Amino acid sequence: MAFINEIKSLKDQIKFDKRFDINYDFDNIVISGMGGSGIAGRIFQECYTKKPVFSISDYDIPDFVNDRTLFIAMSYSGNTEETISTVEQAMKRNANIFAVTSGGKLASIVKDYIEIPGGMQPRSALGYMIMPLFNTFLDISDDDKNNAYNTLNNMDQNHDDIRKEAYKIYENSYMPVIYGSAPYSWVAYRWKTQFNENSKILAYSNYFPELNHNDTMALKNTYRKERFVFYVLGSSRPRIKQRINITKEITDTEFNIIDIDSDNYLEKLFYLIHYGDYISYELAMIRNIDPMDVSTIEELKKRLD
Repeated sequence: MAFINEIKSLKDQIKFDKRFDINYDFDNIVISGMGGSGIAGRIFQECYTKKPVFSISDYDIPDFVNDRTLFIAMSYSGNTEETISTVEQAMKRNANIFAVTSGGKLASIVKDYIEIPGGMQPRSALGYMIMPLFNTFLDISDDDKNNAYNTLNNMDQNHDDIRKEAYKIYENSYMPVIYGSAPYSWVAYRWKTQFNENSKILAYSNYFPELNHNDTMALKNTYRKERFVFYVLGSSRPRIKQRINITKEITDTEFNIIDIDSDNYLEKLFYLIHYGDYISYELAMIRNIDPMDVSTIEELKKRLD
């Protein structure tokens, strides 16, 4: 599948209706995943607060994991070594283990798993990875999904403004800085990783209000500030909006606000995600870079064998 078609498939992924069959009580949720698979757990962690949610992107699991833990492994390929390591440890702790994967070793060792379509870049399957979490734990209606679908479809039909924004990054050799805020802090990080993998450039992310306790000083005094371009993912929280405006004024920093006129969480979430997908893709096209190329990551994996 051409990469642009992978991007456009996100709207259809939103309608993925699989969910976990959980008919028992649990104390906490631990979600294990790396890279494009792991971001689903982080986004979910930020919006679900009924019980403790802990995301890990490493080889080991927290000491508190036990038979009262709902452990969810996220690996698109099913062969991510860090994720497999955490699952094997969770099994020894008698955790209740589920998985989302397209196959691989994970599908062979985890009994309760949701199978998703294969043949894509893991980062392009975010909808498939995250919707089982949303379907299981959040009150997401069909109307919510339809609104999000229509918004993404409109972006797929016309994203000339995003292409122009990508060209500004290219012609000025900008390094993107992306700021988010709850419940979209991890979307800012998603943008960063999309610039990394799709566009093959470095990028930086942080979130309000935390950045007002560190980045704010750098915004006022950093070296070569003209080489950065700043994006702020819109917030509907009045206090955060106030912080954004004050930060912009006192640091004399131009913020490009990326937002949509909607109070619907799912619609806004996927709009912000899709914008980041497109701007990083268009920058790759302008740079004549293959957005699907992950050869350096694959070389690292080979050397680890």
